[in-house]
Amino acid sequence: MAAVRLFTTDLNNSEIGRQLKVCDQTVSRWRAQYRTGGESALHKAGRAGRKPLLSTADQKRLGELLKKGPERLGYQTPLWTCERVADLIAQEFGISYHAGHVWKILHQLNWTVQRPAGRALERDEASIQRWKSESWPEIKKKPKRKAARSSASTKAD
Repeated sequence: MAAVRLFTTDLNNSEIGRQLKVCDQTVSRWRAQYRTGGESALHKAGRAGRKPLLSTADQKRLGELLKKGPERLGYQTPLWTCERVADLIAQEFGISYHAGHVWKILHQLNWTVQRPAGRALERDEASIQRWKSESWPEIKKKPKRKAARSSASTKAD
């Protein structure tokens, strides 16, 4: 509908496309549909692509299952990967998703990528801060003093 508002201006299809971040051909198609059927012709466009295999209720249930953690499925670590989520969906809902598509489902559920901070369990933050503030400045290399320049004449007498 933003395109319809721009059709009344002096902008051409290229300029409208740039503003709406679509190609010229799309704007041209919208303009033709608008001319023949008005705004209602543009409202008729249904959803693009295939309908989702997981219903809204199934997606909500998937979110709850994800919160229980992957250890419930027998995995050793508490990290969800796309492969693990695809395995969970197959077991719980009987639907086979490619692991590469699972991230889209997770995005719809507002799950984000989390990367573990590869730090040792024995890490002592207080000791690290003390070392950085006390020991490091003493160890830190200081620039060496430069010797006085020597001046030798290279001119031929």
